[in-house]
Amino acid sequence: MDYVIYILIMSLCILGLWGGAIWIVDSASKIAKKIGMSDLVVGLTVVAMATSAPEFAVTVAAALKDQAAISVGNVVGSNIFNLGIILGLVAMFKPLNITRQILYRDGSLLLGAGFMLVIFFGDLKLSFYEGFLLFATLVLYVYILIKAKEPVGPEEIPGGKFRWYDIPKLIFGAAILIISAHYFVEAASGFARLLGISEWIIGITIVAAGTSAPELATSIVAVYKGNQGISIGNLIGSDIFNQLGVLGVASMLRPLNLAQNDYLSLILLVVTMIVIMIMMRTGWKISRLEGAFLLLIALLRWGLDFAL
Repeated sequence: MDYVIYILIMSLCILGLWGGAIWIVDSASKIAKKIGMSDLVVGLTVVAMATSAPEFAVTVAAALKDQAAISVGNVVGSNIFNLGIILGLVAMFKPLNITRQILYRDGSLLLGAGFMLVIFFGDLKLSFYEGFLLFATLVLYVYILIKAKEPVGPEEIPGGKFRWYDIPKLIFGAAILIISAHYFVEAASGFARLLGISEWIIGITIVAAGTSAPELATSIVAVYKGNQGISIGNLIGSDIFNQLGVLGVASMLRPLNLAQNDYLSLILLVVTMIVIMIMMRTGWKISRLEGAFLLLIALLRWGLDFAL
């Protein structure tokens, strides 16, 4: 019976995380445009960050509870889910064309952020100062995008005019997100104890898959509409924010510690990124076969984590 209760709580929390994120991006975008922010800035800040809002909420909630295994595992697992399962499934549905910009600028930063985490976690701990450096790198990246006047697709920014109720809607959406994150972490931790497995395993699988639901929906809709750039750009951008922003802020609130086996999983994630970069460069696309290979790698990665 306890299994059913925990699964039910986590399922409801996933809906809360997703719904809260949708309300936040919709209301915050309208408020931002009302105060004079351009579509470009709104797309690169409010919308981009809101897609990672579930990961941010859950990771910070876990960090504040001193549950680093769930905190870091959620980010690592979400990136595995995004770059393996979601990217793999989308490519199998329709091969993804890659631009030089996505590969050399965004892809390089994603890989660079991965190497930064491997170096910083070398002592199995992410300190306040290391977290600050990660977050500062994200701020610099967003600044460069804004200065370059990077175009943003209209599908990424919610339409409609600002209404007075967008302010309470933003507050209520944030409240739903925070409450859902709190109970999601509690339920995930309890579920792990009930199954007799580590919180890292729960964080890198169930929690990660749940918090990656918005990216899955956004990418599938985008590729279905033929907006391939939005699909792969959404995944890479989300993972950059996860590594630099989410872990950066979480470690500034409380230093994050890792077990040796968990650190190995982080290294394997960076190896996966290198493989994806190679795939993106060969033929400037990710084919259906390569998509299937990415999906297989992600599933094997999860299997390896269970084995460890």
